[in-house]
Amino acid sequence: MRLSRSSRLARGGLVASAVLSILASAYSTGAAAAPRAPHETHPITDGRGDDLELNGTASMITRKSTGKRVIQVTTGGYKQIGSAWSTERVDLNRSFSTSFKAFLHHNRPSGDGIAFLAQGHGPRALGGWGGGLGYRGIRKSVAIEFDTFQNSADPNSNHLAVVLGGNPDRHHKAVAAPMPLYGKPFRARITYDAGTNRLRVHVQGLYRTAKERLMLDEKVDVAHWAGARGWLGFTGATGDRISHQDVYDWTVDAPKA
Repeated sequence: MRLSRSSRLARGGLVASAVLSILASAYSTGAAAAPRAPHETHPITDGRGDDLELNGTASMITRKSTGKRVIQVTTGGYKQIGSAWSTERVDLNRSFSTSFKAFLHHNRPSGDGIAFLAQGHGPRALGGWGGGLGYRGIRKSVAIEFDTFQNSADPNSNHLAVVLGGNPDRHHKAVAAPMPLYGKPFRARITYDAGTNRLRVHVQGLYRTAKERLMLDEKVDVAHWAGARGWLGFTGATGDRISHQDVYDWTVDAPKA
């Protein structure tokens, strides 16, 4: 386990595999633009999170109820900030896809939520607490929020949003979530088509009859906002409302930088 409370921007020049699979099952593609980069599967098998940079309150833990490993972004305390980045730098000029499951839980009312980011600062990037969702101030970024608390700029306390430039007070697009983001696990699937600059976000509840739904379909030039080469990962935060915020079964399919 590697923890860092620093918000300094970190080292570059990392060369690694094109596909990261974080198989931390806890509770129950986009096509690349030519020329195509080679892909290989690189699962984390030792359970230590060696392919992750963990900052602030983020850590790899074992859930006692299941004995499985998860990325816990926040731990149920007040005014917490965490981030977890793949140490593998990817080519953001090309298409990528990712999927993960999340379980945001603890008590009610809750706050504040998590975000998935493509960002160009480095694997130690860490932003603001509360409504900052752990990414406020990470300017070279495209963020997708899974927000569980209504701040002044938010449409409600259960929404998804695309945010550009590390400013959660200004949504590129926000929509109400089709199911509760807090209290029950859900799955998200995100695809980016670099040829058309289409960023799409699908979500699905983790119950037997749940169907995946396309919630966001936006034209966003990820490389313009986050840089040509960058890192993928998660941020999360609490404020005066608290929660445990877990991410698991995370996979990324992306060309190496």
